[in-house]
Amino acid sequence: MKRVLIVEDQADIRELIRMTLEIEDFDIHEAENGDLGLQMARQLKPDLVLLDVMMPGSLDGFAVCNHIKSDPALKRMKVVILSAKGQDHDKQQGKQSGADGYLTKPFSPRQLLDVVTRQLG
Repeated sequence: MKRVLIVEDQADIRELIRMTLEIEDFDIHEAENGDLGLQMARQLKPDLVLLDVMMPGSLDGFAVCNHIKSDPALKRMKVVILSAKGQDHDKQQGKQSGADGYLTKPFSPRQLLDVVTRQLG
């Protein structure tokens, strides 16, 4: 069973993502900010991290992604940025932070499942 960590500060969006992923057989974990998300990524070593960009705390999504991808123990972990920031420079920043994918909010459940399935291939 593939393990997925959802790092999103808005509880309603976390719930929608979780409900979408529960259609498939995933082991789902949740964090409400970047600091906790990074801590949980280190502890759980999920197969995929779905990561919001704009969150409270000392780490935004780009910083969390950067930490994950620069850690030899975590760098193989797949990271997909989920963000309302959809400009080309935002997507470029996601790529520079090491993200494996970038999905702009709002997205449909089908789009989310397609991205998750592609990353976990």
